[in-house]
Amino acid sequence: MTDKFDVAVVGGGLTGVASAQLLAKRGLKVAHFAPQFAKDYRTSALMMPTVEFMQKEQLIDDPRELGTALSNIRIIDATKRLLRSPETLFKSSELNLDAFGYNFANSDLLARFSKYGQSFSQFDTAISNVEKSDDGFTLTAAGGEAYSATMIFAADGKKSFIRDSLGMHSSIRPHPQSALVADLEFEHPEQHTSVEFHYENGPFTLVPAGGNKINLVWLDEHQKLIEVSKLGAKAFQKRVEEKSHRLFGAAKPLTKAFVFPLMNMTVPSAGKDGVVLVGEAAHAFPPIGAQGLNLGLRDVEDALDAITSLRTGFSYEEAVLASEKYADMRKSDLSRTNSFVDGLYRSLVSDLLPAQALRHGGLWAMKTVPPLRKFAMQFGLGK
Repeated sequence: MTDKFDVAVVGGGLTGVASAQLLAKRGLKVAHFAPQFAKDYRTSALMMPTVEFMQKEQLIDDPRELGTALSNIRIIDATKRLLRSPETLFKSSELNLDAFGYNFANSDLLARFSKYGQSFSQFDTAISNVEKSDDGFTLTAAGGEAYSATMIFAADGKKSFIRDSLGMHSSIRPHPQSALVADLEFEHPEQHTSVEFHYENGPFTLVPAGGNKINLVWLDEHQKLIEVSKLGAKAFQKRVEEKSHRLFGAAKPLTKAFVFPLMNMTVPSAGKDGVVLVGEAAHAFPPIGAQGLNLGLRDVEDALDAITSLRTGFSYEEAVLASEKYADMRKSDLSRTNSFVDGLYRSLVSDLLPAQALRHGGLWAMKTVPPLRKFAMQFGLGK
């Protein structure tokens, strides 16, 4: 067995890499277990509090070097329902901000995080077994090598091996809808404006990605999106132009389309017994309201605050207290975000007239009542 590590970070995605880098920055002895995986073609709209956290921790420099500013959010009800909501435009200038946030390619962020430069032990392997002992954990790699750590940061996704192996409960509710993502180029897109067309089975969202490039996030029935993803370029282009009401001219596909099933995954506690769950190991929601990675990086931020008093060589008892502190810190944010995203998702896809009336009235209020507009925008920022 190798020397004992203070923290084992499991997971090679954005929250895992950020955790490993920032734990090492704080002087802890870190082992990062991150098996190679296929390129992540998704993008993430990160709100300004998240962008400011990344800048403060020097994970990124100027966000304009990696991302595209999102200064406006335009919502268009494209349904054929009896009650249709008014078109609504939210402007970051209403909050005295240049932008609500920035749209980043996940792969670009991952490359930047990976070059951060902190010193820690990197292992390109998955974990095949984890056992708890009186003074921490023993993790066994896929190749059979054993490693010891006092604390674990589990950032290994929705199907977290660490979470499930250590008996940390999770609740999963699959949705009939899936999400299709692809990169497009439009003739004349709205610069710095995210445009959401709300349809009966979910939003069709066009997020600016610099110049005429657009990131498409399309929520719809799973089988329908699978069929769309298999269309040829011309047929796919036609379908996109129809869904966007040809408001932005011709659409040229730049990448193939990828389809991801949607679910809600929650945990009753994000930390206990010396283990903290960050990112999709702790929560997974439909990509509505730009909460996914924003929430994951807020996990990392709070986890760092929870362990701020720990110094290298800390005890397992200290790790347990830190994990419990983290769980308490995250409880309110995780609960309110789950309620917000779940409620918004249900209002978008529900055929029930009361749900449609509630959404219709809510958008009218946010369009016409300044204090409510401000509250809605600040909530979306994660404040």
